[in-house]
Amino acid sequence: MRRPHLSALTRSALALAAGVIVIDQLTKWWAETSLTPGAANPVIGELIQWRLVYNPGAAFGLAAEHTWILTIIAALAVTALFALAGRMRTRSGAVAVGILLGGAISHLGDRLIRTPGFARGHIVDFIDYNGFFVGNVADIAIVCGVAALALLNIFRIEPAAPPEPARPDTA
Repeated sequence: MRRPHLSALTRSALALAAGVIVIDQLTKWWAETSLTPGAANPVIGELIQWRLVYNPGAAFGLAAEHTWILTIIAALAVTALFALAGRMRTRSGAVAVGILLGGAISHLGDRLIRTPGFARGHIVDFIDYNGFFVGNVADIAIVCGVAALALLNIFRIEPAAPPEPARPDTA
């Protein structure tokens, strides 16, 4: 059986995604082994602090009672991003989708394997932005990826090829 060919841009997007996952999970491991939950550790005064928290919800703790729904949404997002990664036309699009995909996969992994259990796992957050919110490396990647895709769209740089139309049956 022949394996499908991945373009250089798709391979780049997937490599970036893998890099984001590794960095995010390593920094979460560091946070869990080095920080006391809830305790503030100033990095840049009170502007940026290390503060370990476990987030069952989405951004800003939203939907904390519906972690399993967030897990389903994350799985759907990862699936869509994999499809998009396969249609990259530009380096900038590959970078944007790659870092976004990496952040999304890392969060999905947290939801699937972390405490309190499968599909209900809490996200490890440890970067406190002056009390505004606490996040992690995956959050940074997601925000940067979404912002980059938005800018590509605003400046009409087509990051991905349009989906191919369904082929009619010839039988």
